[in-house]
Amino acid sequence: MIEQIYEMSIEDDKAVERVIQDENIHYIHMVFNKDEGLPEHFSNSNVYMTVVRGILSIGLNDQEVHQYDKGTLLKIPVNTKMNVKNSSNNILELIVVKAPAPLK
Repeated sequence: MIEQIYEMSIEDDKAVERVIQDENIHYIHMVFNKDEGLPEHFSNSNVYMTVVRGILSIGLNDQEVHQYDKGTLLKIPVNTKMNVKNSSNNILELIVVKAPAPLK
């Protein structure tokens, strides 16, 4: 078999799944319920964030929090302060790709 196969959860419970972490990319699947999210942090690579379902509330550096609906793809540069949260009643599902893969 040439291809490699990876699986992600299809549940609605909170999840941060590191599906692929290799020398090329990091591919992360995230699910957050209302008022859940990530701790504030700085991006350690270029981040490509796809909103699969729900509404993403995100604050970047010192700008006010913006909201993005499903079907939106964000490109966030390396070393950007990020505050990722689900402020909506709907489940938030994200796919995050870090490229190039962070060194750590």
